[in-house]
Amino acid sequence: MIEPVLTAWKNQHRSVSGHQGRYSMREIVNSILYQSRTGCQWALLPNDLPPKSATYYYFAAWRDDGTDQQIHELLRCQVRERNRR
Repeated sequence: MIEPVLTAWKNQHRSVSGHQGRYSMREIVNSILYQSRTGCQWALLPNDLPPKSATYYYFAAWRDDGTDQQIHELLRCQVRERNRR
């Protein structure tokens, strides 16, 4: 559901060097959700998730440009639709 939003964001924020990024957006989102759910420090993310530097980069960028709010709105609407039935 949020993949189109992240794909559009990624297309608008292309790297000057052409670097595509080492981690998938799904792994970045999983890492942000893990940190949010557990409240662990960014530096203490498990080793099977992307590192703090990559995760926090996207977290801060999405927070600063409102992408996180756009994702939140999409998910909130989906939950409300589901609860109407």
